[in-house]
Amino acid sequence: MTREEYCAKIEEATKEFSFEGELVDYKLYGSGHINDTFLVRYKQDDGNIKNYILQRMNHEIFTKPWEVMENILGVTSFLREKIIKNSGDAARETMNVIKTKNGDSYYKDSIGSYWRAYDFIEGAKTYDMVETPDDFYQSAVAFGHFQSMLSDYNAESLHETIKDFHNTPDRYQKFIKAVEEDVCDRAKFVQEEIKFIMDREKDTHILMDLLANKEIPLRVTHNDTKLNNIMIDDETHKAICVIDLDTVMPGFSVNDFGDSIRFGANTGAEDETDLSKISLDLNLFELYTKGFLEGCNGSLTAKELEMLPVGAKMMTLECGMRFLTDYLQGDTYFRIHRENHNLDRTRTQLKLVKDMEDKWDSMCEIVKKYQ
Repeated sequence: MTREEYCAKIEEATKEFSFEGELVDYKLYGSGHINDTFLVRYKQDDGNIKNYILQRMNHEIFTKPWEVMENILGVTSFLREKIIKNSGDAARETMNVIKTKNGDSYYKDSIGSYWRAYDFIEGAKTYDMVETPDDFYQSAVAFGHFQSMLSDYNAESLHETIKDFHNTPDRYQKFIKAVEEDVCDRAKFVQEEIKFIMDREKDTHILMDLLANKEIPLRVTHNDTKLNNIMIDDETHKAICVIDLDTVMPGFSVNDFGDSIRFGANTGAEDETDLSKISLDLNLFELYTKGFLEGCNGSLTAKELEMLPVGAKMMTLECGMRFLTDYLQGDTYFRIHRENHNLDRTRTQLKLVKDMEDKWDSMCEIVKKYQ
């Protein structure tokens, strides 16, 4: 598609949504890699400019965009009601879907692309990197608060937008299949990594077994709990809103906690080649635990609290499995930028798992401290 054709589709989409005013211009916005995001500006009758977010959804990853939008509309409407009830600012504390002129939550254009729109949250921004420890703490409070606000939402009513996304036993079986098939003849180079994961096969069942035994509940989970999915207020520098709700679906609260730890409390980069730089920063682990549980405000069960360290380990092990599976299959899922990139990613995750195991007692004590 040429630039002119692409611009025509953007403008086609803008005409379908209930935007107020006259279109002034639009530009690419943000640093996301999944959807195409645009800031669109509209001139109001009084001369002021009102901003909106317009997104072209990636329907190759999210193959049923209508289910994604049904989830998002349900969750944001629920949050909006609670925020208003609590005398909060519903325009800034949750995402607000702009419907089409036909009353739909998305628009399918003439070439089959799916579009959606949101009110723009003024006076706030996202951060791709942790600039201060307080950034990490603020994200913890926000994701914990997200759990608390949705603790009485029926998680089973949500669509599973990516099937078996955090079904760790299923991820393990896919890993084993990749090892057995060895389509790229790479297994011989990674026997140590394969053994590391296989030695922890029993661990992969822990959370799913607890769910089956009704020892932990299924909850509304975000499933992408990184710092850049939190809006931070420009003046107060406090977290105000959780965004990027494409992966909101039924899951485990401990996995949302765990994925933040995996990503944010690691002392090195996710693809670091010097494994001596990889470890769990217990100070950051404690900071996030404190903030997350403050945000949760007593909404987690005793068993969920007990399982928080397990969530951190399982999300890290699962991610390592996924990277190694992709390496064995020829790097077909995760984008790589150098030879053995997925193998480097695998090794950082497995090193982090081992460091968590070495610091397990300390992790558990920190969780108990803030219960």
